[in-house]
Amino acid sequence: MISINHSVTYYPRCDNSYKCEFEVSLPKTEAGIRTIPMLDEVYEAFLEEKKYQEEGEGLCQVELNGMTGFIFQNRFGELHNPAAINRAIKRIVENHNAEEIVSAERQKRRAIVIPNFSCHILRHTFCTRFCENETNIKVIQSVMGHADIQTTYDIYAEVTDLKKKQSFEELSKKMKIF
Repeated sequence: MISINHSVTYYPRCDNSYKCEFEVSLPKTEAGIRTIPMLDEVYEAFLEEKKYQEEGEGLCQVELNGMTGFIFQNRFGELHNPAAINRAIKRIVENHNAEEIVSAERQKRRAIVIPNFSCHILRHTFCTRFCENETNIKVIQSVMGHADIQTTYDIYAEVTDLKKKQSFEELSKKMKIF
């Protein structure tokens, strides 16, 4: 289980120094404090990360507002700056797309490029895939930590053409009239 009971934010300091700092705070809403099951693949990834850190530079030693035991650290042993992660994603996408365009030209086919995205888009993607596989919207709302179910419905529960087609195929099987 994953217990979500705090949030680490990265924000500009108020001394007009153009420097930013990390701060521990509560989630935005009371619904944001929750416990959710951990997918087996996520658990395995955490174990791999721990092993990698133990064999390398060691576990994260950062202490922030009395909290320790952070899982991910940058190459300097500090917490990851969210903008740095988004820049890394952007570089990976740009490198992939550049290679894909060249490869597609050589193979005389249409290039399959990845659109730019950020860490937060991964949350949307997770929720969309969860909505495609879970019919109980209250479960989805709880896992996502939404105070208002409309947030789950209106912002995250996107509908893909493939999912609509699959839903109608399932409906057709269940409603065989002839």
